[in-house]
Amino acid sequence: MSEIKTKNEIRNKAGTPHELGLFGKFLPLWVALCIFVGIVLSQVVPGISKAINSWSIGQISIPIGICLFLMMYPGMLNLQASELKKLGKNPKPIILTLISNWIVAPFVGLMMARIFLPGHEQLVVAIILLSASPCTAMVLVWGWMARGNQEQNVTNTSLNTITIIFLYVPMVILLTGIQNIPIDTTLLIISLIFFIGLPLVLGLISKRLLTQTKGEDWFDGSYRPIVEKVSLVALLITLVILFSLNGDVLLKNPELLLLITIPLLVGFAIVVAYNVIITKLFKLKYKEAVVTVIIGSSSHFEIAIATAIAMYGIGSVAALGTTMGLFWEVPVMLSIVYLGRYLQKRGFWDSQFPEEFNN
Repeated sequence: MSEIKTKNEIRNKAGTPHELGLFGKFLPLWVALCIFVGIVLSQVVPGISKAINSWSIGQISIPIGICLFLMMYPGMLNLQASELKKLGKNPKPIILTLISNWIVAPFVGLMMARIFLPGHEQLVVAIILLSASPCTAMVLVWGWMARGNQEQNVTNTSLNTITIIFLYVPMVILLTGIQNIPIDTTLLIISLIFFIGLPLVLGLISKRLLTQTKGEDWFDGSYRPIVEKVSLVALLITLVILFSLNGDVLLKNPELLLLITIPLLVGFAIVVAYNVIITKLFKLKYKEAVVTVIIGSSSHFEIAIATAIAMYGIGSVAALGTTMGLFWEVPVMLSIVYLGRYLQKRGFWDSQFPEEFNN
């Protein structure tokens, strides 16, 4: 009964599924399928790029803009303003996570880009966009799977949603400036407003109105699952179109995906190792430590993809590069979940292993 109660509390507070659905479990497979379908379309429908680009405002096609917005909106529903009041209750893991998200991960990403991607300017920007955007949605699932501290999970996720608004653009400008990569700051700010700010505002308004009129149970049990499915469909459509526009580039330069995969995975490994070590040094208990490692090592691939498309266009190498963050998200984060369980079984953190893992 206590386990059921805990799950219900998590659902009400985080508003997220406790287990990955079919699409979530096999997300890399769906991404690979979208790559294949997109490449095939680029060859059998050669005029597809012209048709897509004809419906556009600036560098963003109208259909893709709608899809990108739908990708972002569900994640903004996770903001729990009431949870931010608890920041002072146990600040140590929160502070460690913020340091990892906004100092360690971005500069590790920059270092990886400099080492592995010299001469590939747009791929460097793709790495920067991914490493400068901490996750605000899927980490709720990973934290639950690891049986971490869900209060900390929701608080940190809500805080990330707020900090992205203020820190994402300055961090991207700083890192690209260090690399002497010119970027259109106006487009970067527009992407922040349209793909982060607007979904956040509409998320707060719709959540408030719907919970007042329909109740929290209906919002979490009916409305949220629907918009999450719509978001997934929008994501897959975006990927098909993206790769349909990049089909010729990929067929002529298949090494591009491998080029960005190596620094992504090496960077992930370094950041995860840092977070594991730092939680040990600061003597965090398992439930706090595992959430710190998960959130501190996360990446918000939706924001990265949306920003790359806004700045360089959907047919760009930068947009293509950010999709690799999506491709590796599930296997990497699942690996962190099981790494946390393994380390705790070995007595790495100073706490008793959660009883539910022994069932």
